[in-house]
Amino acid sequence: MPANIVAQARGIVKSFGGEKPALGGVDLAVTPGKVTGLVGPDGAGKTTLIRILAGLMTPDAGEVSILGGSPAQRLDSIGYMPQRFGLYEDLTVRQNLLLYAELRGLPRDAQEAVFKRLLDFTDLARFQSRPAGKLSGGMKQKLGLACALVSTPPLLLLDEPGVGVDPISRRELWAMVAELTKEGIGVLWSTAYLDEAELCDSVYLLSEGELLFSGPPADLTGAIADRVISVTGFADRRRLALTKALDRDDVIDGTLQGRAIRLLIGEGHPVPDAAALDLGPDTKVAPTPARFEDGFIEKLGGGPEGTSKLAAAYREIPPSDAPAIEAKGLTRVFGAFTAAKDVSFTVPRGQAFGLLGPNGAGKSTTFKMLCGLLTPTSGTGSVAGFDLRRSAAQARSSLGYMAQKFSLYGDLSVGQNLDFFAGAYDLSGGDAREAIERVTQIFELEQHYKRNAGTLPLGFKQRLALACAVMHQPSVLFLDEPTSGVDPVMRREFWTHINGLVRRGVTVLVTTHFMDEAEYCDQVTLIYRSRQIASGPPDALKAQAGALTGAADPTMEDAFIALIDASDANRDEEAEAA
Repeated sequence: MPANIVAQARGIVKSFGGEKPALGGVDLAVTPGKVTGLVGPDGAGKTTLIRILAGLMTPDAGEVSILGGSPAQRLDSIGYMPQRFGLYEDLTVRQNLLLYAELRGLPRDAQEAVFKRLLDFTDLARFQSRPAGKLSGGMKQKLGLACALVSTPPLLLLDEPGVGVDPISRRELWAMVAELTKEGIGVLWSTAYLDEAELCDSVYLLSEGELLFSGPPADLTGAIADRVISVTGFADRRRLALTKALDRDDVIDGTLQGRAIRLLIGEGHPVPDAAALDLGPDTKVAPTPARFEDGFIEKLGGGPEGTSKLAAAYREIPPSDAPAIEAKGLTRVFGAFTAAKDVSFTVPRGQAFGLLGPNGAGKSTTFKMLCGLLTPTSGTGSVAGFDLRRSAAQARSSLGYMAQKFSLYGDLSVGQNLDFFAGAYDLSGGDAREAIERVTQIFELEQHYKRNAGTLPLGFKQRLALACAVMHQPSVLFLDEPTSGVDPVMRREFWTHINGLVRRGVTVLVTTHFMDEAEYCDQVTLIYRSRQIASGPPDALKAQAGALTGAADPTMEDAFIALIDASDANRDEEAEAA
């Protein structure tokens, strides 16, 4: 193995008995002092490759070398952080560190110094007596990273450490990893967040077990740099404009960005001007910088079309001046802890409303109160005109709910889950059969109909969860991080459906850690430390961030971080004044 490579895989093949191998002859190299990105859609083979490198799985063919030896010979040289939180939730932060230190054979006289360094490094010192199961998502990931580092390995394998983690925690994780690379540690970072891929020194892009691209991220974005455009000037018709643009043969991807849409033009097609797009007399077209995600989507063959099959088959929700969702001073207290305090907002019919906030901020508590899953300590809420305190059953029958974590029955088949939820939503006989057939076709679940839901790939689990939530065609839809962990193409598919439903008059309340998804919302509110700290359209929040930071063109992630930093600064000033 060359001196500048800490880990190398050559021609790795791994099959689990399916039609295609999970890995079909993949090459990869990790260099010391660098972050190597491993990117790909759900089921691409990323986790399989990482487990092979970690020595947890053997390949059917190919060679793996870690510092010149096999993974089994170099286990002490490997730090591994699995995709799902793999620590012991009943043990405290310190007890988990102690367990990993013993497993790694760290001398007891060296443990205290190592623990202090890791607890300071991850900012977990003040939480070392807290059970791991009671940590926020971001803190769990920091603890997982700390446990992987108890022996300071030269190779660190991180399997999607940012999934389900808010932008601030992800920024902190990246800062920690940057410090590790300065020490010469080679890092392999698997990710579903393509803005993270742009931060890597080199990237390997997998799809269905095949390597589609390897090299610096800029090499992928450079190939499409002159084919990305921003389109503005269509006022309140942005969802219709995006739908029309995505249905064109020359547009292979598109997203909403506030009051603009961002389009990727297919290779070989001329970049259309405003007249060619035919989106209205005031439309303006301008080039915009390419992103790694644009190149990624092109490598995968483009995103979905703009017209949603789900929306096309959905009932039209009748207009109403009454708010579809209303929160008035919602507060929830657990013992001495206030999870949400005095949260108030109104969502009109036919809008998408985003609840944003760091892990543990209180947005899920607010979400559950409005769903009728938690009773407010004080305050009131209503859904579809039904008061949650007096008419909770009627409110729940008017909404569809998709939980943050896959909440269907894993031991039941896809068809059995659909049957169960049809009954739960009071569908029976011909109505139930028609609804099940409709969502099965729309979400392409036929091939998995008899398969246990727990064994589905993540993308199909999310499709099934959404299918169950919309089977009864509710007027209000609650989506709690619906795209967490799924690949960008699947995220596009979900938002195509959501945009189409909003145009049919459905009201959507959504939580998300993907700040680009917040751009799809008409209004967002940012919750931090149990309180609302900012509310308004995405462009308004970005403008606030620009005023705070001086940034000329801030993103929603910039706005998220700037507004939270400003809130912290205000709290510090108030504390000093007191």
